[in-house]
Amino acid sequence: MSRNYKISDQNQFHFLSFSTVNWKDVFTRPAYKDVVVDSLNYCIKNKRLEAYAWCIMSNHVHLIVSSHAEKQADIIRDLKKHTSKTILKAIAENPQESRREWMLWMFRRAGKRNSNNTTYQFWQQHNQPIELNSNFQMEQKLHYIHNNPVEAGFVREPQDYPYSSAIDYAGGKGMVNITLLN
Repeated sequence: MSRNYKISDQNQFHFLSFSTVNWKDVFTRPAYKDVVVDSLNYCIKNKRLEAYAWCIMSNHVHLIVSSHAEKQADIIRDLKKHTSKTILKAIAENPQESRREWMLWMFRRAGKRNSNNTTYQFWQQHNQPIELNSNFQMEQKLHYIHNNPVEAGFVREPQDYPYSSAIDYAGGKGMVNITLLN
């Protein structure tokens, strides 16, 4: 993680964004998005991550999170490590993935350029954490996260996008076990 993008107060709410290397559109298939969903739920249940909002776009993920048990930075590091290995394996083993060779080549090329990796690099190194110190900031980021799929033209209403917490805030139940912000 870059020194410019450190989580300063581990117990504070943070808005995080992390992207695939070169902004590759990996999350066009539900199977790859489901890896992120499952990993978030695992971290919530087993690492005591508190997730308040989330959204998976075609090449990046947004979160509002906090943690009072483990360091947020460690949880996110582990989440990114697990999802990258699992998604790369899924890409390699998916015979229907028409972009398989190209994507694996791109991630291998990125991995070779970064001494922190052994073979592949899936995620960009940084998380761009923004500490959320006010209700205004929380509402602003919550609105931004939930409107991302609308702005991208995926859906007309935020709650219609299944890979987001917008459904939870509209009174339904989404895929990730979040805690609603008051």
